[in-house]
Amino acid sequence: MKKNIFLVTCLLFAVSFAKAAKVDTVTTHSDAMNKDIKAVVYTPDGYTQGKEYPTVYLLNGYGGGYKDWARSAAKLKENSDLYHIIIVCADGNIGSWYFDSPVDPSYRYETYISKELVAYIDKNYQTIKKRTGRAITGLSMGGHGAMYLAIKHQDVFGAVGSMSGGVDFRPFPNNWDIAKRLGTYAEHPDNWEKNTVTNLLYLLTPNSLAITFDCGVDDFFFKVNTELHEKLIERNIPHDFTARPGAHTWEYWTNSVNYQLLYFNTYFQKNNPK
Repeated sequence: MKKNIFLVTCLLFAVSFAKAAKVDTVTTHSDAMNKDIKAVVYTPDGYTQGKEYPTVYLLNGYGGGYKDWARSAAKLKENSDLYHIIIVCADGNIGSWYFDSPVDPSYRYETYISKELVAYIDKNYQTIKKRTGRAITGLSMGGHGAMYLAIKHQDVFGAVGSMSGGVDFRPFPNNWDIAKRLGTYAEHPDNWEKNTVTNLLYLLTPNSLAITFDCGVDDFFFKVNTELHEKLIERNIPHDFTARPGAHTWEYWTNSVNYQLLYFNTYFQKNNPK
């Protein structure tokens, strides 16, 4: 009897570890930029059963790429299984800032992420093909990008997050290649004013977008995040904002993403009834 219990326990233990998200590296194509771009895609255990799944898009920060999240956030596979979601780690290049550059036509990452990548994922994966089945978030430059894309494309994304996001880059006119994408602030101030997240809030109405964002209190983007929080309150835009100990580090982001995926799961469950 004890032997049988031991064998059953071992079998259950083995089965539990056999269940795991699948990780693919895919090559997408951008007609807007005339080049191939890679992405990492997580599909949850049981994915092949014919069900449609919600999708979360993760954006990299400045100096990074599509491998960053997969390489640094070990719990993405676990979260894909836990919430039964598809996770797409997109590539925003080293310093795209995720808009279509008005001065460099080779940088059209707004078009790529919001149209071309979403279309590829919806065509090749079993996704919920509507805004209530999509969320987007990212870190630093990717936090700006997620907010920027979701606010401008509310027909594509229903929920958005940002982790340590550069949600207002105007205080940093000489940093992170922003001037290469927009021109200098001195010569092209309109480009900066039109493309920073803080100035896009007029596009929001209460509850038009589910919003969560956070920033560490020791982060150099902390002030612009608290200012965004205050501006959203002024406009009566519901949102979750969290300030917690931490700096601009992977230690912070790998913790933060777990909370944001929980937030998105709650949104998906509420807005995609079975």
